[in-house]
Amino acid sequence: MASWDLGVALRLQAVTFEVADASVAAAFWSGLLDRDLVTESGGAFIPGEETQVGLRFVTSRIEQDGRPRLHVHLTSRSVEDQQLTIGTALRLGGRHLDVGQGADDGFVVLADPAGNELCVIEPGNTYLAGSGYLGEVTCGGTRAVGLFWRDALQWPLVWDEGEQTAIQSPLGGTKISWDSWDESPAGLDNGIHRQRFDLISANPISEMQRLLSLGATDLRELSDHFALADPDGHEFRLYGA
Repeated sequence: MASWDLGVALRLQAVTFEVADASVAAAFWSGLLDRDLVTESGGAFIPGEETQVGLRFVTSRIEQDGRPRLHVHLTSRSVEDQQLTIGTALRLGGRHLDVGQGADDGFVVLADPAGNELCVIEPGNTYLAGSGYLGEVTCGGTRAVGLFWRDALQWPLVWDEGEQTAIQSPLGGTKISWDSWDESPAGLDNGIHRQRFDLISANPISEMQRLLSLGATDLRELSDHFALADPDGHEFRLYGA
């Protein structure tokens, strides 16, 4: 898991994707990010680094309804580096994806073997400068939910314009951002999504109460975790450390 530990009782353990075959999706991302893969019951975990978000893949029969609520941005040091990332992704089972991007756009949109979207960002992108290889997790969401996650994770707000927000660990690294996509009401489409945040805390009960006070909704308590929803109605999970 990511090892951010700045005295904060709550940490983002992973961005989790429910997919038809977790082993295939996890192998793709392990190879693309050049990270270790940890097999788990029902899936696989790709731990993050000190300033890089971890990824988890869980086998599920749930069908995605509409566009996924989040996707990742990978950064490039040069044009050659960008082409290397694209070539590696295609070799590992990825494919090109048309989401309406223009021919002159510098970024390249791909899908992993499970259909999860990723963008390989062009070199020289100042917004993601210094964010590392997995530069951003970008989500459909309102400004209110960005502020919720700022307070939940106690990460600084590093972008705040209109409905667009972004937060980043005090140590730097991967940014998490929210924006309204395709002129929709910030992703609030009542669809079924297969992506979520998994959080971890040594004091999950007290952290659950704090999250509720910030605007989260209590969905249910299961045997090993709490399931909650953020102010936009998107599920996330809280586990004990």
